Amino acid sequence: MAWSQQPASTAPGSDSTQSDSSVKQDVKNAGKDTKDAAKTAGHDVKQGTVKAADATKEGTEKAASATKHGTTKAAGATKNATKRVWHKTKSTTKGAVTGARDGAKQPADSSSPDTAKPQQ
Repeated sequence: MAWSQQPASTAPGSDSTQSDSSVKQDVKNAGKDTKDAAKTAGHDVKQGTVKAADATKEGTEKAASATKHGTTKAAGATKNATKRVWHKTKSTTKGAVTGARDGAKQPADSSSPDTAKPQQ
């Protein structure tokens, strides 16, 4: 006998409509339970995603704040070091200019080998 979707014939007086309706109700209930479980799972996933997003945002804000603070400190240190180097360069340059000026004012020493007159 081949398979059929038709309900099997039952003997007269049997209660097949009641068992058919209870099977249909079981299927409906199973479908509703599955739907409810999917909703719950989706809700839980959403909550987890929101928590993760909030934690990521908070971590990013902390990192940005720390980076800003570190950058400000580095910029201040660079500024101070630049000022120190500029002052040292300025002082050295003034000393070189003054030394050159003083050297130009003094007559050359004839005993110095660099300024000796060439021999003929």
